[in-house]
Amino acid sequence: MKRSLGPKTIIYPTPVMVIGTYDRDNRANAMTVSWGGICCSQPPCIAISLRKATYSYDNIVERKAFTVNIPSEGHVREADYFGSVSGRKEDKFSVTGLTPVKSDLVDAPYILEFPLVLECRVLHTVEIGLHTQFIGEVLDLKAEESVLGATGVPDIEKVKPFSFTPESRTYYGLGSFIGKAFSIGRDLRKDG
Repeated sequence: MKRSLGPKTIIYPTPVMVIGTYDRDNRANAMTVSWGGICCSQPPCIAISLRKATYSYDNIVERKAFTVNIPSEGHVREADYFGSVSGRKEDKFSVTGLTPVKSDLVDAPYILEFPLVLECRVLHTVEIGLHTQFIGEVLDLKAEESVLGATGVPDIEKVKPFSFTPESRTYYGLGSFIGKAFSIGRDLRKDG
C-alpha cells in the first residue's frame, strides 16, 4: 500500500546542472538548477526552470542562450555555492576560482573545469507558475577527453555527476551499474 504525500516535486534522480549566462555588462554568471532535464531528442533539447527573481532569468531572457554545465563530484562545493548566492551580489567565478569560457556557438559562458557542457539556444519560454521553463536547443556537447569512454561518448563513471534530493536538501553520487538498457528486460517482451 502506498501512502499519499500530496503534490510534491520529488523525483529521483534530480540532476545537478550549473547554468552559465552573461549579464548586460558581459559579466559571466553561473547558477545551479535542479529543475531540468532532457525534453526532446530531435532537435536535441534541454529544459530548465527558473524563478523570475533569479539573476540568471533576466540574463537568459535578454541573451536567448545558456549553457548547461555538468559538475563532477569533485566540484560539489562550487556547485552548491553557485546555487546559494545571487550573481547580482557576488562574482561567483572570482570566489570559486573557476574559469568562464565564451562559447563560440551561443551568447553564454561555460565552465572550463566541469567535464560536460551543453551549449543551448533558447527555443521556447513557458510560463508555468512560480517557475518559467526555458527550452534550449543543444547546439553542441563538449566533453573533456578524460571522461570519454571507448566509444567516444561520455562515460558516466568517469564524469561522476551527482544528484540533488529536494526533500532533504542533500547531494548523492550515482550508484553502481545494474544492466544494459533495452536488453535487461528483453525476456519479458513478446517479440523476445
